[in-house]
Amino acid sequence: MVGCASGPEKPKPAELAPNAGLLGVRLAWTAKVGAIDFPLEVKVNGNTVALASSDGVVGAFDARTGAELWRTNVGSPIAAGVGSDGQLAAVVTRGNELIVLDGGREIWRQKLSAQGFTAPLVAGGRVFLLAADRSVTAFDGGSGRKLWTQQRPGESLVLRQAGVLLALGDTLVAGLSGRLVGINPSSGAIRWEAPIASPRGTNDIERLVDLVGPVSRAGEVVCARAFQAALGCVDTARGALLWTKAAYGSVGVQGDDKHVFGVEGDGKLVAWRRTDGERAWVSERLRYRGLTAPLVVGRSVAVGDDTGLLHLLSREDGSALTRVATDGSALVAAPVLAAGTLVVVSRSGGIFGFQPE
Repeated sequence: MVGCASGPEKPKPAELAPNAGLLGVRLAWTAKVGAIDFPLEVKVNGNTVALASSDGVVGAFDARTGAELWRTNVGSPIAAGVGSDGQLAAVVTRGNELIVLDGGREIWRQKLSAQGFTAPLVAGGRVFLLAADRSVTAFDGGSGRKLWTQQRPGESLVLRQAGVLLALGDTLVAGLSGRLVGINPSSGAIRWEAPIASPRGTNDIERLVDLVGPVSRAGEVVCARAFQAALGCVDTARGALLWTKAAYGSVGVQGDDKHVFGVEGDGKLVAWRRTDGERAWVSERLRYRGLTAPLVVGRSVAVGDDTGLLHLLSREDGSALTRVATDGSALVAAPVLAAGTLVVVSRSGGIFGFQPE
């Protein structure tokens, strides 16, 4: 009976080849927050990175030195964050409250009618929130006054991970179910919709098609992943879908002007051509290693794994360039680049800043 209850055996992670060491990377600094078990977004504004831990700590750090700029505890476990414009910072708690800080000092909080798993967007003096009921709400950044809400019919199941919410020019772009939607940030009116994936199947699980962050943006074109279904690119100037391809990953994508890079569910790292979505290359060297969403940095694609290793691969062909270790716990958010420093965060709350030698 024990054997029957154990379920399928987890695939064995790919064995790592000796470190190629073709790229010089050094650990410049480390810092620490609490453990992280929510879909963290590390927010970059100039030389500053803002992040949070599950126990309610929100902090900002200088990406050049790792120096702590401010730290505060909002008093409630955190479910989503961090959103920031460099001055205001916003998080969502597990008690369904949106909390906004100014320079690390709480200035307001609002009770929400639904859970949130996507970091709030702070832009143009407002705070925008994508909730799990497929609603998008705008608040005044200074007072917390609700400005408008755009509500869509919600499916019975949602993903407990970050969705898509970003500002592009004078348009708020959100992922609502399998669609990328352009919204007027002043009124909440829908400007355009582009379907990346459509619900299919006979049960709620098969019909789940949420878009997941992060996304890849090049000019007016935004490319996004629909969870375990598809990858697509949208011309946001026209609200037109350029292409969509079947893809079976669960984390977001990154890219440059030629390619979109993403991790499939089995750990394959794939480069799709931005022009038409055809595959340019596939790397299987990191299969089943529990990878984060990737980041394009210089001539490499950086991706973290669930043993705390940060891998840098060539963005031309996926060949290994180098890898560096952190604290042995899983890297939990997509790497970010700030002030020439590659910043990664571990599940145990370690923050690591790496710089080229």
